Amino acid sequence: MRKLDGRTAIVTGSGRGIGRAIAVKLASEGAQVVVNDLDDAPAADTVAAIERDGGAATAFAGDVTAPDFGEGIVEAALDRFGGLDIIVNNAGYIWNSTIQNHSDEQWQAMLDVHATAPFRLLRAASTYLRATAKREMAEDGMPRCRKVVNISSTSGWYGAATQLAYSAGKAAVVGMTRTLAREWGRYNVTVNCVAFGHIETRLTQRYDDQPDTIRVKDSDHKVGLSREAYDEVVARTPLPRVGTPTDAAGAVYLLCIPESDFISGQVLLCSGGMVY
Repeated sequence: MRKLDGRTAIVTGSGRGIGRAIAVKLASEGAQVVVNDLDDAPAADTVAAIERDGGAATAFAGDVTAPDFGEGIVEAALDRFGGLDIIVNNAGYIWNSTIQNHSDEQWQAMLDVHATAPFRLLRAASTYLRATAKREMAEDGMPRCRKVVNISSTSGWYGAATQLAYSAGKAAVVGMTRTLAREWGRYNVTVNCVAFGHIETRLTQRYDDQPDTIRVKDSDHKVGLSREAYDEVVARTPLPRVGTPTDAAGAVYLLCIPESDFISGQVLLCSGGMVY
């Protein structure tokens, strides 16, 4: 029996990169996964990859910052799989600049995707989680242990130049995690956080001449690190390499399995030992 058989997970931002790796990892251990991406095609591609390996998944494409997103994806999980056991708040992107060049739009966009979106999703899930825990308590004397894993960053823990809004949003995730761990302990829900260091994705890829761009909604954003910056990260990391999406998924997985049922309110740094 796999560790997550019979569990249902929501993983936001799971059409690409780290989120995709998390969704695939959870599915490989038996979880039924609701896959989310801003765009239909990446979400469908992750679902197809899971199903090819014998797993179960469904796609829920949509913008995590939409006011009704939380209710919609929770309803999708309940309708498709009949329950909800794991929530991974992973969706996000970077929009960097020094403070004098930070616009109000930029500031709000980073807070919306990294702080407000997870808050709304967790608020939407609270009705099901609380009611189900109370029912299970009455029937069995103890509700099933359910899991929330919020995704932060070493930028939200240590700070990072040019990432004022991003760092603020990721720091908010830490406070949200610790507070909700206190609120939801009575329902046997663990709430933890993984703060990633440099994980190599399209957002952090190395470039030689010009950075690449990604398009989010109607805006283009520069992504990646120069060769010099990339090499500096590697040189400062005790494990002398950057992380992979598989590394990142493994850290999240640790907080989703039964062995972590008595761990809550914690921040796990997945950074290869690098401190900033």
